Amino acid sequence: MAVIWGLSFVLVLHVVGVFGWVGAVTFRALIAAAILYLLARATRRTLRFGSLVPLVVLGGTTVAGQLIGLNLATPRIGTAMAAIFVGTIPLFSMLIGQLWGLERISPTGRVGLLLGFGGIVALVGFPAVPVTPTFVLGCAASVLGAVSAAFGSNYAHARLREIGSWEQTMGAFFFGGVMTLPLLLLVPVPTTPTPADYGWLVVLAGLCSALTYVLYFRLVAEVGATIAISVEFVVTVIAVAVGAAFLHEPLSLMQLVGAAVIILGCTMVLGLLPATRAASSEASETT
Repeated sequence: MAVIWGLSFVLVLHVVGVFGWVGAVTFRALIAAAILYLLARATRRTLRFGSLVPLVVLGGTTVAGQLIGLNLATPRIGTAMAAIFVGTIPLFSMLIGQLWGLERISPTGRVGLLLGFGGIVALVGFPAVPVTPTFVLGCAASVLGAVSAAFGSNYAHARLREIGSWEQTMGAFFFGGVMTLPLLLLVPVPTTPTPADYGWLVVLAGLCSALTYVLYFRLVAEVGATIAISVEFVVTVIAVAVGAAFLHEPLSLMQLVGAAVIILGCTMVLGLLPATRAASSEASETT
């Protein structure tokens, strides 16, 4: 899942360039929902959606909000920086989980949160490119996408435990695509796509959305939002490596330091370091 998402940034860059940031979200989401529906019918899978309201919320956050942020950001700040911002999702997830009473932040986790947000400051404040309105817009969109993803994951863990991962994924992408569809009147498709462009769009929707999100929502139900979303660490590493090696995207030394600090902060928040695991175990035993 992490490898697919890490490599998907290159696809996102191409699809957004052809279909526009609205079209890339809308068509990707609706195609992903259609693929899952057809697979469910072909395999005679029984679908039980329950109330549609939670799926609308999930579609508006995990799909529409997150993908709008990603599609706006990637062409403006590059795949590497966009991926590093994606790596901040566990920070926002833990913060939201704490506010909702779904998770508890240890003292070490609080230090990790501060480190993580300090890394974001380093990432934005010391870029290898000029700070232009386009760069600022890309950074703001990245933060919007990260917060939306964190909110949606916690919401799914709190409200959709009884709904299967197929239903969650199908419903979220369908409603996310429907929500962004009217925006095509304001931001139409900028070019005439070729058959190859449609092919890459289907790959992005089927492989990087339908398949991976079915696995992801299953993880959210089983291990919780923040732990499941920690897969973004590996996503970030792969996407940064691809951006640097193949797209020759520049990153300043301070930005690399900021990325390392973000990952360190997230590992502290999640209790993945040996010392923090021991502290978390002791805290759980005392409670």
